[in-house]
Amino acid sequence: MNKAQNAPPDRAHSSPEDAAFLMAIGQHLRTLRARRGVTRRDLSAKSDVSERYIAQLESGSGNISVLLLQRIARALGIAPEELMAAHSERSVERMLLDQFVATLPEARLAEAREMLQARFGSVESATRQDRIALIGLRGAGKSTLGRRLAERLGMAFVELDREVEREGRMELSDIFAVHGQDGFRRLERAAIQRLVRTGERAVIATGGGIVAEADTFGFLLDSCITIWLRASPEEHMQRVQDQGDLRPMRDNRRAMDDLRTILTSREALYARADFTVDTSGRSVEESLAMLAESVGSGMIA
Repeated sequence: MNKAQNAPPDRAHSSPEDAAFLMAIGQHLRTLRARRGVTRRDLSAKSDVSERYIAQLESGSGNISVLLLQRIARALGIAPEELMAAHSERSVERMLLDQFVATLPEARLAEAREMLQARFGSVESATRQDRIALIGLRGAGKSTLGRRLAERLGMAFVELDREVEREGRMELSDIFAVHGQDGFRRLERAAIQRLVRTGERAVIATGGGIVAEADTFGFLLDSCITIWLRASPEEHMQRVQDQGDLRPMRDNRRAMDDLRTILTSREALYARADFTVDTSGRSVEESLAMLAESVGSGMIA
């Protein structure tokens, strides 16, 4: 089957509004793809849309058809309308709330979120101090530091990927092969909900892409103390190589550029964590001490 080879439209007769709309769609697609760690080549293979056309679309020079939009969205494991989210209609109340939040200084945003969470949060948010979720890219130290932190606090340690396998009753590679990324994300959401609702005190090492799924990440923020384990792109890459695992960078000459793009696209999401611990240039012991200090004795009952 030949991949869709749609040529870019003649934009000479396009209005400025049309051009801005296409540019917004392209930027949104690029962000969604990067957050999921999917290269153009991978997206092309999964969607059966040519890599060249995807590049044109992301640059704002490709006028996507409804069918191609559906194909690309399916490959990313999202609804087609999510690609149009940058131009979705918002209620007046949501617009006013967004405008109000935009006026708050960066230093007050965490306080505002905590107040909203206390007033409108779910039942699980009342016990969030019983769970610590570590987020960040592969190679940040989530497993190594998570186990050590759990031992220090007398809590269980949980690898979320293993819980996803338990939920799906098969290994991750088989889950992706059988159910695709969309199926994996559904199982991931079910696994974290199950963990939270069992009420067990635990340190949870999450997958790097969990922040890209708004509902799942929102539930995580609401039900767990979250800590972003941050590191430089170079250290992320070196640690992954030291582990002998190059996913998702295998056979990609632009591995470091792709890693930087993924990290950049997720930084604002990772930064929503309650705390940030930078592990760059630090030993395991040094990072563990900083992590324990961030958690604080008063946050764990």
